[in-house]
Order: sequence, then C-alpha cells, then structure tokens
Amino acid sequence: MLSLPCRRILRTARRSGVIDLDGKVAVVTGAASGIGRAITRGFVAAGARVVAADVDEAGVARTAELCTDPGAVVPLRADVSDPADVAAAVETAERTWGRLTTMVNNAAVSIPGNVLETSVEDFDRMLAVNLRGVFLGCKYAVPALLRAGGGSVINMGSVNSLVAEPVLAGYTASKGGVLMLTKAVARDFAALGVRCNCICPGWVDTPINLAHAERMGGIEAVREGLPDWQPLGREGRPDEIASVALFLASDLSTFMTGSAVVADGGMTAI
Repeated sequence: MLSLPCRRILRTARRSGVIDLDGKVAVVTGAASGIGRAITRGFVAAGARVVAADVDEAGVARTAELCTDPGAVVPLRADVSDPADVAAAVETAERTWGRLTTMVNNAAVSIPGNVLETSVEDFDRMLAVNLRGVFLGCKYAVPALLRAGGGSVINMGSVNSLVAEPVLAGYTASKGGVLMLTKAVARDFAALGVRCNCICPGWVDTPINLAHAERMGGIEAVREGLPDWQPLGREGRPDEIASVALFLASDLSTFMTGSAVVADGGMTAI
C-alpha cells in the first residue's frame, strides 16, 4: 500500500487542490508491480482513470484490486515491444473514457552483465522492452494526446540514463536512449501541447533490481552498502517515484518538457 506519509500528503494535496488528476486518463505500462503499480494506485487516488498494462495479467488485476477505486482501472495484458499491444492500450483508454491525457512508459527489464557477458538475445530483449517499448508508447500515445488537446508523456528512465554502473551495459544503453528519445519527443511536439519528461530513479526497492543485487553480493549486502553510494542511505520506495509521476501528470508541471527529473537519493551528487 501507499506509505502513511505519502497518503497523508496526497490527501492534503487533493484537499488543497494542489495535486488533482480528476479528468485525467492514463495508460501506465509495467503496472503489475513495483513503480508501475505505485503510479497506478497514486493516479487513481488523485482522481485519474487508468489502463494498467503489463504482460503479467494476474499482476495488473491485483493492481486494480489494490486501488482506492478499482472501477477506475482497466487491467490489460500488453507486451510493450509489440506495436499492436501498445496501440490497443491507447485505443482502450479512448474507447473507455473518451480520451487519453497521460502516457506513462514504465515497463522495463534488467539483465545484468558487461558487454562480454551479455548475450545478443538479452541485449535485444532489453532494447525491445526498455527503448522500443518507450518509442511505441510515444508513437501511439502522441496522436491520442493531440486529439485530447494536449497532455503529458512520462518516460521511466534511470540514473543510468545519466551515469553508468558496473555490469549493466545493456540496461544502461537502453536507459540512455530513453532520455534522448524523451528530449526528441519534447522538441517535436511542445508547440502542439504535448509535454514529455523522463524520471530518473536511483536504487529503488522493486523486483527489477533483484538480479543486479545478486551480482553485487545479495540484496542485504546492497542495503548495507547504500550509504556509500546513495547518500540518503536507503532504498527509494516505489510510492516516492510515483509522487514524481503524479507531479508530471498534473497541471503543476505545465512548463516542464524535455526534463530529466532525478529522484536518486543523491546517487548522482557523488
């Protein structure tokens, strides 16, 4: 569930009219767990309606159940590397609620390895999900956002969009591409009312990081060593990254486009 401080902040913000997504309609990919689930739940709590997309059908169904208003969520099985699936997610949002205002390209996979260890197949898979998936999300969402009179694309990058880490060659390459694609979309469609920004999280407590943690000596070793390279000294929480997405989806961020919004506990400050 959303952390107690996050719920209190969200309730206060909604009462004051600061964060209000009433009338927003979003597609969130990678919504079956972790950051995608937290974004879906946060969006619904703030008044949005969401198509929650993921290859994990049971996972997105559970995400819908965990929302404050399950009726505001359409769980959808979708592989973001498949153009037909991404187009279907956008079409579902427009058919169900009349428009699309927000696209969150969050789905990703991480397969650790340097360039010698990473197979061509694994490299292609990371590019297919992490970069091609974002490209397809932008490609099919932007026309819908234009039909709605404008809107917000939120791409999930990483600190690895900005800096490299050991044994993450393919993942780093894909996330670097996400940031540059974000900037390209921002430049091309700003005058038409479509904003595009990239969230760059540091180490967050999500399932995608577990394989990398094993390469680093196990998750407990990672947690013990966090103060050495993430100055806040702890893992980020999915709902903390979701809060950034809430801001970027809201009308509070209407002067922001092409930005790399870093939420990394200070990792890139070192």
